[in-house]
Amino acid sequence: TSGRVATTTKARKLMRDIAQAAWECADPGMQYHTTINDWHTCPNTGPINASNPCSEYMHLDDSACNLASINLLKLVGEDGNFDVEAYKQAIALSITAQEIIVSNSSYPTEKIGQNAIDYRQLGLGYSNLGALLMCLGIPYDSDAGRDWAAALTAIMTGHGYATSARIAGRMGPFAGYERNAEPMLRVIDKHRADAYAIPDSALPAAVLETARSAWDDALEAGRRYGYRNSQATVIAPTGTISFMMDCDTTGIEPDIALVKYKTLVGGGLMKIVNSTVPRALSRLGYSEEQVAEIIAHIDETGTIEGAPRLLDEHLPVFDCAFKAQNGVRTVHWLGHVKMMGAVQPFISGAISKTVNLPEAASVEEIEQAYIEGWKHGLKALAIYRDGSKRAQVLSTSKEQGTSDTPQEAIPHPVRRRLPATRQSRTHKFSIEGHEGYLTAGLYEDGAPGEIWLVMAKEGSTLSGIMDAFATSISLALQYGVPLRDLVNKFSHMRFEPSGRTENKEIPVAQSIVDYIFRWLASQFLSEEEKEEFGVLSDAVKAKLIAQEEMAPVSRTNGNGTKVNSAQMDAPPCSNCGWIMSRAGTCYKCDNCGTTSGCG
Repeated sequence: TSGRVATTTKARKLMRDIAQAAWECADPGMQYHTTINDWHTCPNTGPINASNPCSEYMHLDDSACNLASINLLKLVGEDGNFDVEAYKQAIALSITAQEIIVSNSSYPTEKIGQNAIDYRQLGLGYSNLGALLMCLGIPYDSDAGRDWAAALTAIMTGHGYATSARIAGRMGPFAGYERNAEPMLRVIDKHRADAYAIPDSALPAAVLETARSAWDDALEAGRRYGYRNSQATVIAPTGTISFMMDCDTTGIEPDIALVKYKTLVGGGLMKIVNSTVPRALSRLGYSEEQVAEIIAHIDETGTIEGAPRLLDEHLPVFDCAFKAQNGVRTVHWLGHVKMMGAVQPFISGAISKTVNLPEAASVEEIEQAYIEGWKHGLKALAIYRDGSKRAQVLSTSKEQGTSDTPQEAIPHPVRRRLPATRQSRTHKFSIEGHEGYLTAGLYEDGAPGEIWLVMAKEGSTLSGIMDAFATSISLALQYGVPLRDLVNKFSHMRFEPSGRTENKEIPVAQSIVDYIFRWLASQFLSEEEKEEFGVLSDAVKAKLIAQEEMAPVSRTNGNGTKVNSAQMDAPPCSNCGWIMSRAGTCYKCDNCGTTSGCG
């Protein structure tokens, strides 16, 4: 007795130290090494030293398994009963398909490929367990819920191994079986013994009998033929595949919340509503009118708590991992651990699951969670303290952040890409002998969405700078920056080469950039804007001539300077291209200050 107490004390201290370290580094995962290897089917080949990152796959080094998941809710018939025979058929079909895939897959290294072929590990699992229990009117955190989960998992793995044994009868066992026959049969017998320990108080007779007979068949067939696969099942996270299968819950998890919001990679939120609640309410005896009132309450408040006509005794059926935005109820963290403990004896590998703790969880509670995982015989345990990350993929609020500390979601710009085949305008230009080509790609409505510049030889410094500049302007246009703002910012920039051009609308350019944007203005902006930016289009010239014939009035040029319209017969400025004004017998540019030769 004293030795056992000392061992327990040592284990508690070890887990306390690990939990403290895990808390400090915000990575509270733990694996229970001795438990893992006690359920190892191939110890004569080598021990289990590690797992995949999610901790559901635990087997030989340099090995692999392919995953598949069964949507449990699809096996509930219209009469509300679980179809055990359909479940067995789905298991047998999945195991057979996965077995075929092993030899037809590619692997990252030769060693992994060889071990996969020799040991043929499979990872069948399920999803929507939380939704199934809700549909049956059973609380996730209850003895009945755990018994159902244990029985369904026992059927899956037991019938999976029985199917694997039958395949071995035709194809032969996996290459490493003879070396590991004794320990593997021992592990199968351990699974079988636990199946007979499942309580029968809350289960239909067909479910419980199938859970036990599946392991009888698995052991008997294995003794006769061996097994085609060294492992059959795991409980994976199933995040992506559950979403594809339209599941309300993933893997072995309860629902995160009845109403939740998913943060999308490209920005924005997607509202996800649990669709199992109406079925659960009907199962519990509520009328259609009552169900409609309760659902309306959930849509309005985000929680089922306080719903009209809902009995308090039924609230636990709808408890979720996160506290609702306007609620207080949640699945206690110990309920997560107990559910894993009920299922673990019937899984070949391990369980990838989150043990959710509230934001206010203490170091002592984290420690206790790991100790409870050890007591329940888990192979691995990972916790998540709500709010421990700055941003969460799923939350119970439209605002980004945790359910308790919502923050305003940040809007993101949206890029409007051009069609694969688009219209364009290409323009050849010359600035004091420096030639180039400017192309503007157009949207269907004729607006510019990109520009391309070709100047100098490919690979030269100027060519590279022009390419980078054109790309940046194209992105700005596609993200919605108005062309007018770009023209206003970049026109009249001064640097070499500058000077005369062959374009009558832009006779003088102060730089390549000035020319590019005033040409874009000439093609895509209004006549008023062209006049503002010094583009001498035909319409602008006609307006200036008309103004000259009228009585002299003042107007404002591109930089805000007052210009006498009676002087509009003056030549354009040789420096910036703006219309000069008479100064005695000469002309002066009011835009840049250049004169035609006189003081």
